[in-house]
Amino acid sequence: MGVRDQVSRVTSLFTSESVTEGHPDKIADQISDAILDAIMEKDPLGRVACETAVTTGLAFVIGEITTDTYVEMRDIIRDTIEEAGYGKPGWGFDAETCGVIVSIQRQSPDIAQGVDTGGAGDQGMMFGFACDETPELMPMPIQLAHQLARQLARVRKDGTVPYLGPDGKTQVTVQYVDGRPRRIDTVVLSAQHTAEAELERIRDDLRETVLDVVVPAQMLDRESIIHVNPTGRFVLGGPRADAGVTGRKIIVDSYGGYARHGGGCFSGKDPSKVDRSGAYAARYVAKNIVAAGLASKCEIQVAYAIGVRKPVSVLIDCFGTEKVAVSVIEKLVNEHFDLSPLGIIRELDLRRPIFKQTAVYGHFGRSDLDLPWERTDKADLLASEAGVQRLKVVESQNG
Repeated sequence: MGVRDQVSRVTSLFTSESVTEGHPDKIADQISDAILDAIMEKDPLGRVACETAVTTGLAFVIGEITTDTYVEMRDIIRDTIEEAGYGKPGWGFDAETCGVIVSIQRQSPDIAQGVDTGGAGDQGMMFGFACDETPELMPMPIQLAHQLARQLARVRKDGTVPYLGPDGKTQVTVQYVDGRPRRIDTVVLSAQHTAEAELERIRDDLRETVLDVVVPAQMLDRESIIHVNPTGRFVLGGPRADAGVTGRKIIVDSYGGYARHGGGCFSGKDPSKVDRSGAYAARYVAKNIVAAGLASKCEIQVAYAIGVRKPVSVLIDCFGTEKVAVSVIEKLVNEHFDLSPLGIIRELDLRRPIFKQTAVYGHFGRSDLDLPWERTDKADLLASEAGVQRLKVVESQNG
């Protein structure tokens, strides 16, 4: 909630979180997308809607898959669990000994008849967003939370902090003044660890190897609050401590709550499912609008009807930051972006195995990955036709 000070400035706090690849929900997302990638690699036209649940000693995969190829799902599931950090029994869940249950059926022919003709795979609304707060054109709270989570996993995997476990969470609260990021108010780092690790050492190590590496020093001050394992102990984690399910971290996956979300998850869905492809396309459009300098902040809603080729609605909101009339931006979007399901798949080249890498640390703002919806290849064209100067972006140092 914003507070207006004596010089009429509005001050507010906004918080976003991220989680590591060993978090139970993220194990589920990775398994679903690993199965999708394996099928897309052999059958780019395969239809996949794959859900995963993990709990103590068990991974359970269900869904609807229609494909002309065969993949050994049990091997994929175990390999993915091992890659997530559970390759040995020390953390209470491991790839070799956990039970695996697979229950898959074919996609309903009632859905297929609409998709086969180029229509959307379901009804629903999706949102895309971009803003100029970070080099990645993402909101600062979620971008920093993701970078902290990736760094937490990095120091675990390279042995810099040898006592860390796969599970972990991060959270960043940014103070805004008149709608712009001013400082970091609070950072929370929660990292699974061995029983022998002492809290003081954990806090010192994570401050030095994670926080100080990621968070810009100028964003911290003496009033900034740092919480490292605030309960004092985080030994029991992963699926042993908390069941995980595909699609339960949709806010982590998108914009950290800073922008709206249509409600449908991304993981385990092939690109005919507009929950995924429509959200990617909306981000692509919004990012190019901001990169072109047409607005400082842009949110786009697209909505679809099952089996229908064109979106039933497209809404653009620049929150008063637009440099040209929104009607001009709408005209440019209509001219230069095809938001039909087939148009999105062709433009972004989505019928290929690129999805597992997005299952952790966010689907957007990924400077560490080459994702087609993160390109700003239409920004010059948009800026030229709108008669504005393109946004100058300083490259991120924490990709």
